[in-house]
Amino acid sequence: MFAFIAPGQGSQTPGLLAAWLRDPATAERVQAWSEAADTDLVHLGTRAPAAEIARTEHTQPLLVAAGLLAHHALQDAVPAGGAVVAGHSVGELTAAAYAGVLSPADAVRLAAVRGRAMAVACTEAPTSMAAVVGGEKSEVLDRIGELGLFPATFNGPGQIVAAGLADALDQLAAAPPAGATVKRLAVAGAFHTPYMESARQTFEEAAALVPFAAPELPLLSNADGASVTDPAEIRRRLVGQLVGPVRWDHCLTQLASLAPELTVSLPPAKTLAGILKRQHPELDVLSVTTARDVARVRERLAAPAGRGASVHAGV
Repeated sequence: MFAFIAPGQGSQTPGLLAAWLRDPATAERVQAWSEAADTDLVHLGTRAPAAEIARTEHTQPLLVAAGLLAHHALQDAVPAGGAVVAGHSVGELTAAAYAGVLSPADAVRLAAVRGRAMAVACTEAPTSMAAVVGGEKSEVLDRIGELGLFPATFNGPGQIVAAGLADALDQLAAAPPAGATVKRLAVAGAFHTPYMESARQTFEEAAALVPFAAPELPLLSNADGASVTDPAEIRRRLVGQLVGPVRWDHCLTQLASLAPELTVSLPPAKTLAGILKRQHPELDVLSVTTARDVARVRERLAAPAGRGASVHAGV
């Protein structure tokens, strides 16, 4: 069995789609997705500078498009039913498409709706996010709660992202929990907290108009790491994710228990591959960073079981 993981916001880089778009068929596919999402993905993925693609309304459909281009290039190399998929934050839309729950066009369209709605929600209050690294988990959560902040993302032991009012995050940085360091993140607002309620409502309306199918592959949920099979429940969880914490730690625990022969980190791959390798060094991880990596990954997917299992590919 293989695993595929899809990244969330913050991992984007300029020129993310450039190598993929050299293929005319791929360029045509991205143009169709652009029309579906009412977003110029060709521009965002080739010429747009870092500041432009860092905007929430641009980042999210761009990331989903990049992950789905890698999926299209690799899907016929994976045996039927031979994979498990998971996505971090907006990457859950990528994973849902990979599992057959959503069509690629609908996944990109929903990512665009999600990104625009979250960008608007970010203007409603002066909020942001900060990574809290280290410290005792209980003490970190107590301090976050004391300041009226929310634990928005659990990336694993010693990696919790706090979110809420900017002033409270300043207080957290000034007086962090014992043994912890606090680093503000370059994001527009407090994602995965109640501050995104207006975005949740907008996304819920959009998701209700899109068909959701039963997954063809195990799809791990950000809510608790569970494999969810009911389409209505998958929709509900994707909507609720906007205002609830991302439990990537649970997803990784479940992934490790499944012990895939190879885990492929979809583009942009570095962040999630790094987190996985630090927490579960026993797992073999291979990254797809650009279209040039596809042949290498296809070769590994076609290798006999056990071949290369002790070799960890570079991020």
